[in-house]
Amino acid sequence: MSLVKDISVQAAKAAKVLALLDTESKNTVLRDMAKALRDNKEQIKARNEQDLAQARDNNLAPAMVDRLTLTDERIEDMAVGIETIAELDDPVGLLRSLGERPNGIKITKMRVPLGVICMIYEARPNVTADAGALCFKSGNAVILRGGKEALASSMAIAEVLHQVLAQHNLPKALISVIPNPDRALLMELMRQRETIDLIIPRGGEGLINFVTENSTIPVIQHFKGVCHLYVDKDADLDIALNLLLNGKTQRTGVCNALEGLVVHQAIAPQFLPMAAKALAEKGVRINADSQAAEYFDGAKVIGEDEFGEEYLDLEIAVRMVEDFNAAVAHIDRFGSFHTEVICTQNEQTAALFQRSVDASVVMVNASSRFSDGSQLGLGAEIGIATTKLHAYGPMGLESLTTEKYLVNGIGQVRD
Repeated sequence: MSLVKDISVQAAKAAKVLALLDTESKNTVLRDMAKALRDNKEQIKARNEQDLAQARDNNLAPAMVDRLTLTDERIEDMAVGIETIAELDDPVGLLRSLGERPNGIKITKMRVPLGVICMIYEARPNVTADAGALCFKSGNAVILRGGKEALASSMAIAEVLHQVLAQHNLPKALISVIPNPDRALLMELMRQRETIDLIIPRGGEGLINFVTENSTIPVIQHFKGVCHLYVDKDADLDIALNLLLNGKTQRTGVCNALEGLVVHQAIAPQFLPMAAKALAEKGVRINADSQAAEYFDGAKVIGEDEFGEEYLDLEIAVRMVEDFNAAVAHIDRFGSFHTEVICTQNEQTAALFQRSVDASVVMVNASSRFSDGSQLGLGAEIGIATTKLHAYGPMGLESLTTEKYLVNGIGQVRD
């Protein structure tokens, strides 16, 4: 049996064990995992430094290096995320009555784990802890295939989690890491449809396309994060400026950072000079249409087809629009179904924006940076789905389960 086949088979067997574990026991394991991450943070950082040294030698892009880096703060965030998951309600086993049929049979739906989930990701070692904890709480085994950039870090985190599983007499196969980044093993992994129930890729658009095109297993897709802030004619300009700066500059190499600014022409003469000054102070490069470009020193004028870029850097596209409908049309064309934000004091406009815009998260007067599982009360997310089957938006515990029918009778037969 090949390495990949063996890992997949063992994961499927382990998932059967986990599916029967009660909530209190799962929460105890999760709290011990959080403690173990804190206790072993120096070892984890040492292994992470191996990955960082390799990244520097290979001239990895700054955004990728940022995602790869593990600091005390980020390890603490992982631990806190796991503790948060332990405090969340367990969806497994929840019952939803569908009533009683005229013939007397009673129908209920019960939440159950999906089974085995495969995560394919690039330079994101925190995914090892986040995905491991979320899958564990929701009753699923997880197979983690990280990129070569984060392999040492991911293995270090997994080893810590394995120690805790062993202490509780649980199979280590509940959280498996593919120890070799060979592309051939990835191809084999994406064909284990007899044992793996869902694949969730996290990374650049190229990775998502590759997995989607080659997998024989259902895939949760999140191609890119092109998020916009629309500043409406009824916006509070101070709020709008804060949303812009936080969304664009607080952390650039993430999918919920702003990549587009859309401004109503009625408010542009007041707002764009404010934006130009503040963005210049932060060193943000401006790409703009010919109208908006007039308000920025050194702006690059771009054409219609040049909007919709995911910069993941201190760079943004700016467009002036004539009205609300034009703003929505721009977002419909260039957005990526991730997160869209409106700044307005008009409640009717805000409500219309939230109904009209097709995105997994639509915000009113709040930063796009809140489009994150932990910020939305899900604990650490396992991914963000920008297609609509079977989940849409940040995926927490409930998104890692499905429902099965329970039918109870007293001997009824069909006529």
